Formats: sequence, C-alpha cells, structure tokens
Amino acid sequence: MTLQELQNQALHLPIGDRWRLVQSLLSSIQQETLVPSPPTVEENSLANLDPWTQSLTGVIKLNVEESTDSYVNYLEEKYS
Repeated sequence: MTLQELQNQALHLPIGDRWRLVQSLLSSIQQETLVPSPPTVEENSLANLDPWTQSLTGVIKLNVEESTDSYVNYLEEKYS
C-alpha cells in the first residue's frame, strides 16, 4: 500500500478513529526521536539506593529558600 492510498483510507475514517490514529502516530514519533540524556550525578548516587528508597525520591518537594529561612530562625532562637 502506498502512502497516498493509506492517506486516502485514513481520511475516510470517522473523526474519533482519526484522532486515535493521530495520537498513536505522534506517540510513535516521540518515542523514536526521544534522545536519552546522560544520567546526572544525582541519578548515579540514587542508583546505589535500595529500590524501596528510590521509590520515595521526589515525594516531598522542598522549597530551599523556605527551609533555609526556617533553619536560620531556629538557630537565632536557639542561640539568642
């Protein structure tokens, strides 16, 4: 089957089927063109952790600025 024949058949499909076809094609293209990036230092260090511990990474998102402020406040109260 030629590309033109395939295109003609696809254009005669119901709109829902065409949407599914488009999504499937886009997904296929994304998977084939996705270039994996080299692992970062953090990812390498996480690889040595137990799988259960690895599953917990990213569960808590810390705002570094807020945690620094709260730690500074804690130290000020403790040593004043």
